[in-house]
Amino acid sequence: MKQKIALISEHASPLGAIGGVDAGGQNVAVAELAQQLAAIGYEIDIFTRWDDRRLPQIVNWRDGVRVIHVKAGPITYVPKEKILPYMTAFTNFMEQFIAREGNPYKLIHAHFFMSGLVAAELKQRLGIPFVVTFHALGKVRRHHQGKNDWFTDEGFAVEERVVKEANQIVALCPQDRDDLVKLYDADPEKITIIPNGYNASQLYPVDKLLARMVLGLDPKEKIILQLGRMVPRKGVDTVIEALADLKQRHKQQARLLIVGGESDMPDPEITPEIGRLQRRAEELGVADAVTFVGRRGRDALLYYYSASDVFVSMPWYEPFGITPVEAMACGTPVIGSEVGGIKHTVQHGQTGFLVPPKDPEALADRLKDVLGSRKLHDFFTDNGLRHVKAQYTWTKVANATATMYERVVLDSPDRIDLDDKDDVFMTIDSGFKALEQAARDSRGSLRVSIVDAAGAISRSLLQGGRVLLCGNGGSAAEAQHFATELAGHFQIDGR
Repeated sequence: MKQKIALISEHASPLGAIGGVDAGGQNVAVAELAQQLAAIGYEIDIFTRWDDRRLPQIVNWRDGVRVIHVKAGPITYVPKEKILPYMTAFTNFMEQFIAREGNPYKLIHAHFFMSGLVAAELKQRLGIPFVVTFHALGKVRRHHQGKNDWFTDEGFAVEERVVKEANQIVALCPQDRDDLVKLYDADPEKITIIPNGYNASQLYPVDKLLARMVLGLDPKEKIILQLGRMVPRKGVDTVIEALADLKQRHKQQARLLIVGGESDMPDPEITPEIGRLQRRAEELGVADAVTFVGRRGRDALLYYYSASDVFVSMPWYEPFGITPVEAMACGTPVIGSEVGGIKHTVQHGQTGFLVPPKDPEALADRLKDVLGSRKLHDFFTDNGLRHVKAQYTWTKVANATATMYERVVLDSPDRIDLDDKDDVFMTIDSGFKALEQAARDSRGSLRVSIVDAAGAISRSLLQGGRVLLCGNGGSAAEAQHFATELAGHFQIDGR
């Protein structure tokens, strides 16, 4: 029998359209994590609030993944700031659902503080251990947004309870961990840093000219991309101000593409933030150089990333920030705010640049550098691709998460019995499935690198040169193995 895990994401459904006010990185993270966990052998149920009567209550979404729509409050859209009163109904629904299913979950993974409240209640009632990823911390949000933070103060007490009662807390980056310890007195021993990631089968470099042809973009323009939710804290106005400064002070022309909003066509009535940004662009005299694209599906994003010369993300704060990682995965340099997760995913001077938030002049200076130097652009592209492939695939994220799950379940009173052959075989099968997924990912991402490396080795040997193979620890044996294979398979006079 496969181990069953419940993911709770009360406002961010994996079925949600990305780019809306309440649909962004958390939706992507929950969706990708669920699919990757299913790929390595778990059965995943995602519980999210039912907000659309057109959707069935249970959706068999992917192989091994169900989406369970929970009736908690009216079956219509409700801003996430107003959902907390419905969490008791959410908890009661889950308790009844678990009883009907007759196969309790080994563990619950809550996403956001309100989901954490549900998980804490279920732990009390049913003894199911839980972990939590907050995605955004209320005290950090209040510090940066002030009166524009519409969550009530009641949320702070909920967060503190969840921090105290969770079996494990997932921090998305070192800054997230530090905030949990400093602001919530979280036990550092209960915190595991696991970042978000990108899907290597969906996001990869596409030829720039081809990407622009697909999107109908000018092949000669310098293009700056901003992509994400249309809310003030994302700092899109800073990007528009930097575009104006780039034009006035540096005499450099560029087009700014802004992807996101509540509708496929950019409508300031539906998405008021678009209207505010349009007015700002007009005030600065750059309205003709700013294109609002509207909301786009996930399948189109690699073309926008690949078509752009540079991706910019300038939020006031950001617990992680998936879009900079996705941009680097498509070979696009990133300029980002030196905040939260971005200051860890973007390596300053290596994969892009970091600048202070709300500083359009500093951003304009860095835009000038990237747009004005092909050599620098290519340097960032190559480094960025290597960086995200090594650190930020969802396969790596899911494997790290599964390791944490096993540790939590083994430490809980109702731990897995390792004498149960089903659990033992499931663990073994999960390992093989992870290797299979790694092989599939490697086939697409390493082919060019393997050909390049083979060419370099061949040229060196044919010209009388040598190949130095190095290793440290286990990789020393790999180096010896590789040397033996070269010597055994290839005959060159004098060797």
